[in-house]
Amino acid sequence: MSGTFDLTGSGFTSARTRDRLMARLMTQGISDPHVLDVMRQTPRHVFVDEALAHRAYEDTALPIGHSQTLSQPYIVARMSEILLAAGARQKVLEIGTGSGYQTAVLAQLVGTVHSIERIKALQDKARERLKAMGLNNVRLRHADGMQGWPGEGEYDGIIGTAAALGVPPALIDLLAIGGRMVLPVGAGQRQSLVLVCKTADGVSQEIIEPVHFVPMLGGVVG
Repeated sequence: MSGTFDLTGSGFTSARTRDRLMARLMTQGISDPHVLDVMRQTPRHVFVDEALAHRAYEDTALPIGHSQTLSQPYIVARMSEILLAAGARQKVLEIGTGSGYQTAVLAQLVGTVHSIERIKALQDKARERLKAMGLNNVRLRHADGMQGWPGEGEYDGIIGTAAALGVPPALIDLLAIGGRMVLPVGAGQRQSLVLVCKTADGVSQEIIEPVHFVPMLGGVVG
């Protein structure tokens, strides 16, 4: 992949096209102005192969290779909005860097992002894209995301971009008191977006809405 990216866009990736997507997100219930502004400013077209750039601002998931997908904009916005609903997050762990798109959105909304990807080829591309955008508050790690990123302390926010069969206990352990975790849980067509909140009194889980993500897998590739 070239290290040169068109961050502004034209034609199918123009500002007008992005405005139409933002209008759609608002009709779907996304209301946080900061999230909407970041979604509009983030060049989604650089996070897909050039052949798919004309579809970058459709509200749909797109393939990124290695049997992985770039989540639809609504889901990225929704998960980000839920994460921030109880206030700003300073240190967020992302399970599944993928293309780096959700990572880029988060990096503009929170203090720092620690992002884990099990597929080295995807991580390498994501690193180039994030660097091109000048996002210097992101740390990347090639590892098994189901184990989290131990040794870096606790996180006041965690986002999962692949569906686990259940909420991984290792991730609950890494969530700080007052922290929020948003991730898809379930298998096949029976998946739900789940919000996990951790307080001094314990851990609560709330089902938000049905979703469809690729499965969260263990191990590393590459």
